[in-house]
Amino acid sequence: MQRAILVLLAACGLAAFGAAPAQAVGTRYPFCIQGDEQPGLSNCTFTSYEQCQATASGRRLWCIPNPYYAGESNAPPAGYRPLPGRTLPPAPGYPRY
Repeated sequence: MQRAILVLLAACGLAAFGAAPAQAVGTRYPFCIQGDEQPGLSNCTFTSYEQCQATASGRRLWCIPNPYYAGESNAPPAGYRPLPGRTLPPAPGYPRY
């Protein structure tokens, strides 16, 4: 019985090594849609306010600016200071500078 438990724990540990970290979704787009169908900041995939408004049209949804949108620059916010010796990796799909 103990051997079976050890094998199960080892398999779970190995599976955890293969898991990919969560990606930040929607932080690279300036507008989010909110409402009954989209709670919180669950859909921040709009490049323009007009595009967001067209999607929200006729539904109980509205558009807001994405509070996590950093703009076109890759610079962190002014109040952010990374740990000494650490830097932020670029977002997927964006070139490295």
